[in-house]
Amino acid sequence: QVQLVESGGGLVQAGGSLRLSCAASGRTFSMYTMGWFRQAPGKEREFVAAITGYGGRTAYGDSVKGRFTISRDNAQNRAHLQMNNLKFEDTAVYYCAASRTSGGRSIYSTRAEYDYWGPGTQVTVSS
Repeated sequence: QVQLVESGGGLVQAGGSLRLSCAASGRTFSMYTMGWFRQAPGKEREFVAAITGYGGRTAYGDSVKGRFTISRDNAQNRAHLQMNNLKFEDTAVYYCAASRTSGGRSIYSTRAEYDYWGPGTQVTVSS
């Protein structure tokens, strides 16, 4: 069982930056692929980024490529999402998720592959 808690959300002007963090419980953090998703009002939950257990592979949604960077610190049981050049359309609740399916070896971009979710953190970008 893994418990996830996001932090770092808030209000920022367009063009600004935010860094989200996800704190995970447990002693086997490196065996989980970590992902970030987001959901805007009235829209489906959307894949943002993912990273394998030891950080060797990453993947990004098309709308955030070149602006967002996912990373992790296994010693601290944390995953991060650095968001630069934020746009109004990035406004959403951002969720951290963990997948145990491959022991952290594979990348996943679909919700169904993730087993654990945090409660989410709101990111609001003003235009």
